[in-house]
Amino acid sequence: MMPLSYAKTGEENTVLRVGGTPEVRQHLENLGFCAGAAVTVITSLGGNLIVKIKESRIAINEEMARKIMI
Repeated sequence: MMPLSYAKTGEENTVLRVGGTPEVRQHLENLGFCAGAAVTVITSLGGNLIVKIKESRIAINEEMARKIMI
């Protein structure tokens, strides 16, 4: 298990766990980051990520990406 921020570009991974405060977890789950979801890193710029999850592209910062375990 590792944070999403360490994922390789273009490689599909599965979300195993989402951490953080209850508000942060709820926000990430609303975006589609829940256990079992497939996520692919499209681009990584300065630690910030653009990811594909549930047929959507979402930009998240490095802090949020560290809370998503794959």
